[in-house]
Amino acid sequence: MRYTVVPVTPFQQNCTVLWCADTGRGVVVDPGGEIERIDAAITACGVTVERILLTHGHIDHAGGAGELAARLGVPIEGPHQADEYWIRQMAEQGRYFGVRPPRPFTPHRWLEAGDTICFGTVSLDVLHCPGHTPGHVVFCDRTARLAQVGDVLFAGSIGRTDFPGGDYETLIRSITETLLPLGDDITFISGHGPLSTFGDERRNNPFLVE
Repeated sequence: MRYTVVPVTPFQQNCTVLWCADTGRGVVVDPGGEIERIDAAITACGVTVERILLTHGHIDHAGGAGELAARLGVPIEGPHQADEYWIRQMAEQGRYFGVRPPRPFTPHRWLEAGDTICFGTVSLDVLHCPGHTPGHVVFCDRTARLAQVGDVLFAGSIGRTDFPGGDYETLIRSITETLLPLGDDITFISGHGPLSTFGDERRNNPFLVE
């Protein structure tokens, strides 16, 4: 699997294009906005996008999903249905942050733990990792040893839990019981900031080191 990270919006949110090296078929994860930039990256990489995936329902991750899906003619999948209220309140989120209300959408498919997303020869496992939001999901390619973790975990930090539906203890359990057991060698793409590995965070992240 190959990928390119496209930071978008004033939040510098890491939208990610993932694709199969053999077939050129792929997905866009968390198109938060700046659709022209994302579309240009898709074209530059020669990717045929089959669907849009969302880790959670916050506007910086999902604000451009409706527009991009309409432009590409592809379905939106994710997050877990526990984030449905965030999706429904996308316009309110836009007003709160002072940005243009995004194009409304309803995901074509809510995702559950244990679901699989396939494109070309790539298979992504869906992991339900609540705490930042109740319906947050993570996508993991166990073969490529790569995960897209949204706002669950960052290099040197963890996701915020002060938004409605957030819970610190739940987030820590999601990290320690769902993500870290996948293996120290897994590289992860966060929703913001640089890449890291689960091993580096297990050893050095101040929120995870006992």
